[in-house]
Formats: sequence, C-alpha cells, structure tokens
Amino acid sequence: MRMNFQHCVRVLAVTAGIGISGGALQVMASPVFQDQNQDSTKNKDQDYSKNKRYQQGMREGQDDHAHNRDHSKKRHFTKDEDQKAYEAGYQKGHGN
Repeated sequence: MRMNFQHCVRVLAVTAGIGISGGALQVMASPVFQDQNQDSTKNKDQDYSKNKRYQQGMREGQDDHAHNRDHSKKRHFTKDEDQKAYEAGYQKGHGN
C-alpha cells in the first residue's frame, strides 16, 4: 500500500510540473502571436484607393448595396494583390 501512495504522489507531481511549465510556455509565446496579428492587420489597412481593382470592387459593392444584393458577382483575379484590392473595395462600397 505504501508503494502505491508514493507512486500516486510522483505522478501528481509530474503532472503539476508539466501543467505549470506548459502555462509558462504559453505566456512566453503569446507576444509572438500578437506580432503576427499586427502584420496581418497592416495588410488589411493597405491603401488600395488608386488601384483599379479596388475601384471596380467599390463600384460593384455600391451597386449591390443599392440593389440589396449580397456579392452578386464573384470575381477571381490571377494576382493575389488584385483579389485583395477588389475585396477591400467591395467591402468598403457595400458598407461592411
């Protein structure tokens, strides 16, 4: 019986140690994730106002908003930057 009690105490101590060290790692890693989130918000706030795909998206977004439609035209562009600009313009024009 004495042996089982010692074994349980050891298992409990190891489990508690893992839990504490895991929490410390999570706290240390959180600034890394915050930096990544800030980088992604910079891309969203990029100024596309002079981009022709942004202006196209803005026009279509305003038209869909005026006619109470929800993204009636699904546009797909070959360049990722054009797609992002169009979507940003559409969201701005549609009022989202």
